Amino acid sequence: MIIGIPKEIKNNENRVSLTPGGAKELVKRGHTVYVQHNAGVNSGFDDEAYVAAGANILSSIEKVYDIAEMIVKVKEPIESEYKLIKPNQVIFTYFHFASERELTYAMIESGAICIAYETVEKEDRSLPLLIPMSEVAGRMSVQVGARFLEQPQGGKGLLISGVPGVKPAKVLVLGGGIVGTNAALMAAGMGADVVITDISLPRLRYLSEVMPPNVKTLFSSQHNIEEELPTIDLVIGAVLIPGAKAPHLITRDMLKHLRKGSLLVDVAIDQGGCFETSHPTTHADPQYLVDGIMHYCVANIPGAVPFTSTLALTNATFPYVLMLAEKGWEKACREDTSLKLGLNIVKGKVTYPAVADTFGLNYEPVEL
Repeated sequence: MIIGIPKEIKNNENRVSLTPGGAKELVKRGHTVYVQHNAGVNSGFDDEAYVAAGANILSSIEKVYDIAEMIVKVKEPIESEYKLIKPNQVIFTYFHFASERELTYAMIESGAICIAYETVEKEDRSLPLLIPMSEVAGRMSVQVGARFLEQPQGGKGLLISGVPGVKPAKVLVLGGGIVGTNAALMAAGMGADVVITDISLPRLRYLSEVMPPNVKTLFSSQHNIEEELPTIDLVIGAVLIPGAKAPHLITRDMLKHLRKGSLLVDVAIDQGGCFETSHPTTHADPQYLVDGIMHYCVANIPGAVPFTSTLALTNATFPYVLMLAEKGWEKACREDTSLKLGLNIVKGKVTYPAVADTFGLNYEPVEL
């Protein structure tokens, strides 16, 4: 198979979808890999490393899309890429369709096979291609939260750990999944007073057993969240419904319960955000104020640490990339039910129920 690796062009997206090591494995198995010039340089991989691995370097993104049977990316195609995508071309990346109407309709129009990392799901309901970036984003959410609580960044001038004689920050984590668990552990490790919420009692029991003493669990309801907000300094939104829009757990009206200078970090912004007042921001312009409350809603948080993120992501995605290259998308998806669940749009048809429901489109089972 001919595999194309374009340079990511989303704002401040520095990750790359394939390492030279991955390219070497594909070439060794008889596949051809084309990498756009400098696609990996911000992740620490220069063109020479890809050439040494047997890959070919192309000068432009147009050439990569034109020649490849399968495009492997990190983030969803942006508008300038839509016209480059060809019918029957496999696009394997994070799509997050439910939060992007324009992207959804563009991919339907393209006739491509769109396989979304975020909906590849194993029998135990785990999301193997979302987990590594969720781990990074969860930990980063606390790191950026600590930074933007500083007064020069517009925060209330609070040290998240406190010091002897001064209380630490209080952190509320909404969602007890991978993002929330990593966020809570990071915040606890920094010395914060942490509350983590979820709607699953078994999950809360598990978290109660494994979390350090400065993390408390709380059943997630509007009443319970409102009760917590007056004492909270940092809220981390970590809610995920695979393939669907995130619910708004904090409305604009609820902002009045927070103290001025408090910070909301919306890790769910890729799926529409879990705060009513959220809208996507970038690493170049990451935060904004609503009613005196700071919002940080960067849609590609792991892109700030591309070396770590690229290695973590490709460790997870490469087995699936290899499977698709070796067998083709149809046979690979027939034989692997987790990969089949990644099929969101196939040749103009919406094949993932949550995406169809979000936009009122016809859902067609992929078997058809």
